[in-house]
Amino acid sequence: MHYAYLEEGKISVEPVCYEPDHIEQVLTEIRANFHKCFRKFVETENGHSLDENGLGKLAKKFNVQKSTKNKNVDIKAILTRIIDEEVNSFENDRHNYLEFLDLEYLEEYKTDPPDFKNTVLRNQCPIIRYTLQNKKAKELDKYRKAFKYSDPKELLDAVFNITNFAMGYAENTLDQADFENAKTVEDLKFSELNKEDYVVYGVIGGGIRSHFMYKLFPYIFPNRSRDAVWALWYLTEKKPFSCKQDSEFLMIELNDSITQQNYFYPYDLFSFYAIQILNLLKIEVKNNGVKIPEQYKFVFVDTFLSFIAKEHQGEINDLKRKVKDDGYN
Repeated sequence: MHYAYLEEGKISVEPVCYEPDHIEQVLTEIRANFHKCFRKFVETENGHSLDENGLGKLAKKFNVQKSTKNKNVDIKAILTRIIDEEVNSFENDRHNYLEFLDLEYLEEYKTDPPDFKNTVLRNQCPIIRYTLQNKKAKELDKYRKAFKYSDPKELLDAVFNITNFAMGYAENTLDQADFENAKTVEDLKFSELNKEDYVVYGVIGGGIRSHFMYKLFPYIFPNRSRDAVWALWYLTEKKPFSCKQDSEFLMIELNDSITQQNYFYPYDLFSFYAIQILNLLKIEVKNNGVKIPEQYKFVFVDTFLSFIAKEHQGEINDLKRKVKDDGYN
């Protein structure tokens, strides 16, 4: 199991993860496992129905004869329906983000950072509001405590910097980066986001930062969500490659004895893998007569990665329990 390590106060990944040979090994494994995941994604209609294997297990459980007739699957219709549903879901709360992730709006709060923290972030920002209100997930207690004691000005500055970067990238850097054809992580020009100017430790980390940018520009910035990092672990068959401490996509919080996705995973590295997955998805979708909407292309990537994680939710829960039971603390 991978243990997060500290480097100048930051928890990240081992340096080898940025080496070209390592990245190519990861990509080779992703490509090898992509097609079976995509097939199940379609067969189960994004997890909303059973695939052939699931139907067989159900038939065996209830001792009934499974039909031997081939199920006619309209892949084009399924993909179209999934895309439409997920775009609608994405847009459902997007207006909340577009309202406060505005440079002029944020400038106005510079005279009153506490109001920004306690009104905008606490009550109007969906991802933070849901996290603070989710009392059932005890692992979020640490987040609630960090938010309570966080400095309002630091929060406002970080959100301003994130928004400013996203806006500037969309206006000035996007064409230069040509990120869909990126050959290296550096080609993306995302490394700036690894700096402390875009973080408030314990409150605004890589996940929330990427979520903000994703809501602003879902055709530029992939969503480095919890599910997405778990999905990369499964897409790479849990292999450590050259890492000394097992998979770069996992970490153990030693104090709480909880297995987590590596929520400090660098955004530039994650984005490079997300773009390669986008390109694989584009080919599959095109082969079935469907086109991913250009303005929402990372919504479809996020949907696919979330599906993979949810397919393994039982194991993910078991991993958390196993760490506690084995007493790593």
